[in-house]
Amino acid sequence: MTELIHRDDPYRAEAEAMVTAAGPDGVELDRTIFYAASGGQPGDSGRLAWKGGSAAILDTVHPDGDRGRVLHRLDGPAPEPGTPVVLTLDWERRHRLMRMHTALHLLSVVLPYGVTGGQIGEEKGRLDFDMPEPPSDVAAIEAALNAHVAADLPVSAEWISDDELAARPEMVKTMKVKPPVGQGRVRLVRIGGEAPLDLQPCGGTHVRATGEIGPLRLGKIEKKGRENRRVTLHFAG
Repeated sequence: MTELIHRDDPYRAEAEAMVTAAGPDGVELDRTIFYAASGGQPGDSGRLAWKGGSAAILDTVHPDGDRGRVLHRLDGPAPEPGTPVVLTLDWERRHRLMRMHTALHLLSVVLPYGVTGGQIGEEKGRLDFDMPEPPSDVAAIEAALNAHVAADLPVSAEWISDDELAARPEMVKTMKVKPPVGQGRVRLVRIGGEAPLDLQPCGGTHVRATGEIGPLRLGKIEKKGRENRRVTLHFAG
């Protein structure tokens, strides 16, 4: 399995690694700073360099849905297995995704409904909620979001066992996609301190504190089913 450096250090923008597998679709490495697309967060992009060559990393995915594998898709020929390489992340893009991902966690706090879907983008993101009626006071929701940002609450990750998560089903906000279990433990993202504002399963990358997100504004609120509302969130700055 690939060592996921970004899981413990999402701010790491460069690292050395070794190619473990190569093919026409790209390379797998013994360790990586690149996040593979999952949970509504896109895969990272950047650059791979080795002695005598380099290639752009166009996307990062879990091939065939296997979360134990990380494939870095390249724009050219791949180096051979056993080749030492240097990874350089497109940090500006990743940081915007991190900011938006944490912002969407805040949106799930301000709108306390079951989440039926979501997507994280560089400029905007969205969550779909099991919400019979649209919110009556959009300005108040936006103000609450920005108050949580201004509070500069700490954001951290921790782990609990599968059994502990099963005993606390209220932590799982997503209705259609359940967190991966079966490996003995599940990663949680905490916003706030000992009495958190939010604590939920998540494998994505996040900022260190909510103040890093910056100002936010609500976009469209669309009806996407009998009791399903899509809420779009934008960076305001």
